[in-house]
Amino acid sequence: MSQAELKTLAARALSMLDLTSLNDGDSEADIVALCDKAKSPLGRPAAVCVWPRFVALAKSELAGTGVKVAAVANFPDGAADIDRAVADTEEIVAAGGDEVDVVFPYRALMDGDAAIGAALVEAVKQACGDRAALKVIIESGALKTDARIRQASDIALEAGADFIKTSTGKVPINATPAAAKTMLEAIKAQGRGAFKAAGGVRDAKTAGAYLAMADDILGPDWATPETFRFGASGLLTDLHAVLSDRADLGGDAAASDY
Repeated sequence: MSQAELKTLAARALSMLDLTSLNDGDSEADIVALCDKAKSPLGRPAAVCVWPRFVALAKSELAGTGVKVAAVANFPDGAADIDRAVADTEEIVAAGGDEVDVVFPYRALMDGDAAIGAALVEAVKQACGDRAALKVIIESGALKTDARIRQASDIALEAGADFIKTSTGKVPINATPAAAKTMLEAIKAQGRGAFKAAGGVRDAKTAGAYLAMADDILGPDWATPETFRFGASGLLTDLHAVLSDRADLGGDAAASDY
């Protein structure tokens, strides 16, 4: 791949990035710094993703930029607690959040209860209304098998998910090409939905491999910021390095990886 092609790829991936900070000790200063990164002249990400309590601050910091604000619900444990997931969602929407990333009750599914996952996604989708897009995190690394990943993907999409997302970034195995393939195939089969690869995508070439897969399965014009996201803030440093011809920047080990 030529340097020009790599730059084109990096710009495409940057436009699909959810720049994220979901550390337990996040402060207002951390969120302001995150939003400052989103305003880089090298290109804007699709969204920033934060805890619900920081949505209003992020909206204020990003006003007029076109960068969306997402926040997490039922995170990171994915408890089979519909009331909690709905309460988190209502908090996000009331604060002006554009997107909700909710964790599917994947442990319940692994224990044989598929109904609670469908019910939770339906309830959260209703709480989003037409004010916020819904991303459902299925935790593919914990589900492990293609059959379970496909089952969770199908349940989430059928219950109203706008996106299906691989991971919370809080488990040992996050986004993988195999899980992405299964999830993209579920989207193709249902004829609706979008995809987010979260965790483990650290450089432009890896991002390019995921985009090539989406192009192959769903067509070369399918993957846009409205249909495809990366949840891997460590990716930002490499994308900026490519776009600014500064290979010395390297990876950002301190960045969130969700």
